[in-house]
Amino acid sequence: MKVVIAGGTGFIGRTLARKLSSRGHEVCVLTRQDAPGDIPAGARSLRWNPQNPGDWTQEVQRADAAVNLCGAGIADGRWTKARRKILLDSRVEATRALADAVGRGSVLVNASAVGFYGYSGDTADEKSPKGRGFLADICEAWENEARRAEQRGARVVLLRIGVVLGKNGGALAKMLAPFKLGLGGRLGSGRQWFPWVHEQDLAGLIEQSLADARYRGPVNAVAPEAVDNAVFTKELAGALRRPAVFPVPGFALKLLLGEMSQMLLEGRRVNPTAALANGYQFKFPTIETALKDVLGAAQS
Repeated sequence: MKVVIAGGTGFIGRTLARKLSSRGHEVCVLTRQDAPGDIPAGARSLRWNPQNPGDWTQEVQRADAAVNLCGAGIADGRWTKARRKILLDSRVEATRALADAVGRGSVLVNASAVGFYGYSGDTADEKSPKGRGFLADICEAWENEARRAEQRGARVVLLRIGVVLGKNGGALAKMLAPFKLGLGGRLGSGRQWFPWVHEQDLAGLIEQSLADARYRGPVNAVAPEAVDNAVFTKELAGALRRPAVFPVPGFALKLLLGEMSQMLLEGRRVNPTAALANGYQFKFPTIETALKDVLGAAQS
């Protein structure tokens, strides 16, 4: 297949581009940089600006598939009014541009997040309604833009992604320093759910979504083993052979992060119902196997 990846120089994008290139797919990474340095061997890059049509538009129209991984980092700053606008616009503008460019018969795999379901209620699957809160509202707007591609005759997959655990970036990279020093601990009560997925399984789900027409609409990209924050903390500390005896009080996170603390202190159990029904075989189904793989390389 000829696959165009928007956001392909990021943590997830690099993993996906390497995987698809190694499988013999033709991969083109859309980038805003003139000379990007993070393009994996076997892929090529093309400069783009979602606000302006150009060579990238024809590239997307001629492709068999497009993967959208664009979006400013949710946890990269306090959610001020200005930051909220950046988080929303960075997703909506890029997604709208891609959805309006894809060709008939192609597929658009669009990254979204399990934040769509909010933080209260029973276990969520792909049939669960939208929840409340800023993240849920962002996900809804994001996915609505992606669905525009259906009007052009494309198949649209809405990947609702959990916390991605990987070797070269993502949330885990930010957690490692205090845990390696023995200063890690649960957040708040520790009872909040922690939906997660290994980077290789996320890339695998995207690859399968590109090829398998059964993937359509919402797909939860989370591992089948559900854990809460306390269990995750224990497993991470154990994998690093460090204690985890310094819990972070919920009130401290609220003072430090404001509304963004909700993302860390609350959580909802999310099941990968669609992926399992479509026969996806998780390479890292448990938090123990995932952390062993990720941290084995990090510590060697």
